[in-house]
Amino acid sequence: MTIGETLKNARVTSGMTQEQVAERIQVSRQTISNWENEKSYPDIMSVIRLSDLYAVSLDRLLKGDEGLVKHLEESTNTVRETRKMILIMLANLILMAVLIISVRWIPQNTYYLVGVFILLIIGMAALLYQIVKRI
Repeated sequence: MTIGETLKNARVTSGMTQEQVAERIQVSRQTISNWENEKSYPDIMSVIRLSDLYAVSLDRLLKGDEGLVKHLEESTNTVRETRKMILIMLANLILMAVLIISVRWIPQNTYYLVGVFILLIIGMAALLYQIVKRI
């Protein structure tokens, strides 16, 4: 059984309208309709609220539909990738600061500057890879 069918059956069994469910979990009625007709999937917090509202286990809601599991996995991966991107950006900023400071204080040591510059290029390539991977 798909998540849409499961949600609709649980709502009907609980004797609630889409409007009532929408008010209880703080989304629009159209959103409930889209979930039940499988035009979109609920986020993880909405799934938890629906589970509580309908007194249905999360296992029953989540494991019944492969599409929902994939959707939730992708949204979790998005958060993880965003964190990676932020860390890479911070590393690039630090490397750039080191390069700028190094140019002022150690102008004779070209090998050191070239090394820092190469690390900066590698960091920017990693950042570009993360951006392209998201698209």
